[in-house]
Amino acid sequence: MGALTMMTIKDRKAAAAAAGPSSSEAPVDTSASARDSDTVFPKLESIGYQVGQRLIERLTKEHARFKDELDRMKFVCTDLWKYLYDKQIDTLRTNNQGTYVFTDNLFRPLAFFSAEGVDQYYPQSGRFIAFPCGIIRGALSALGIRCTVSAKVLSVTCCVFEVVVERT
Repeated sequence: MGALTMMTIKDRKAAAAAAGPSSSEAPVDTSASARDSDTVFPKLESIGYQVGQRLIERLTKEHARFKDELDRMKFVCTDLWKYLYDKQIDTLRTNNQGTYVFTDNLFRPLAFFSAEGVDQYYPQSGRFIAFPCGIIRGALSALGIRCTVSAKVLSVTCCVFEVVVERT
């Protein structure tokens, strides 16, 4: 059995250019991919939102009532994260004014980027955090907390989620 090789997009484009024009392949339109990424992030976030709501319904079925907002955040950081990624969030910080920061130092969806030779995909790693942002927002919505969630990739495997609770 032959060894598997990983051909990057750059390598594929170079190979296609060297092979010359082909009647079976259409030219690559980079502007279309840019437009697609504008629609992909909201769709991924929306799907994550629905998944988060359904997961919370399942996980809180036999759970006691939560005392306050902080208990709900702790539940998301411990039980939900453990259910999804087999580990808890590493740190949960708050400024006690409605802003919470979750830090995951070994975020599993980004672990692929820590492998040898795939550093070129690191700038595109943001695509992998839209779905978890939606999951967090959906889970908190199901727990009665309206919020906005944003995320930053600090290193190859470290991701920080910032949750800002909407006060009314």
